[in-house]
Amino acid sequence: MRFPGEDTTGPAFQQLRGREGTRIRRLYTTHAQRTGVPWSRRDDKPTDAFAAGDDVDRLLSAADSALYGISHAAITGLGACPALGFVHTGDALSFVLDIAGLCKAEYTIPPAFGLAARGLASERDARTALRDAVVKGKLLPRIVADIKRLLVPEGTDLTDEDLGALWDDGDTVVSSGRNWSATDHLDIIPEPAEPDGPANGETAP
Repeated sequence: MRFPGEDTTGPAFQQLRGREGTRIRRLYTTHAQRTGVPWSRRDDKPTDAFAAGDDVDRLLSAADSALYGISHAAITGLGACPALGFVHTGDALSFVLDIAGLCKAEYTIPPAFGLAARGLASERDARTALRDAVVKGKLLPRIVADIKRLLVPEGTDLTDEDLGALWDDGDTVVSSGRNWSATDHLDIIPEPAEPDGPANGETAP
């Protein structure tokens, strides 16, 4: 998924990591040349990403952070575990980092360099640019498809079956989304109370 059209069955995992690093570095270089924004290396600090580096670094950090939020929402919305990653590990958001990493080349890197070239360097600028790219590129359906592709074996028939139910006696369940009252239970429902009349026997006008 990170190397579409390439054969990834032969190289070792270490070689694939190196190939991914080279791919990302080439992307940075390409967009730096496209926009005329100077760039030599990514310089961010995990402890304070938004305060580190130059304008491009801060824009990338802001856009990446928003992308992580979108990816996290999609993962939890599908009932998957954000911590169980395929590439990343040891982090509560390992799977989030995996999914977001599939999208950065299109959704955060190009806008960050474009904004820096125009002198727009605030975190709000980065988030707004990402929002526009997400809508235009229909990112959410793509993320959902990527998650299912990773988690669901190929050839599996996915059905959107509503499994919501209510516990019944023992280990049985009954369907939800309906009113289970019966007519023979109506005698336990109190009658509506009559509204209080006028105080002190006064006649209402």
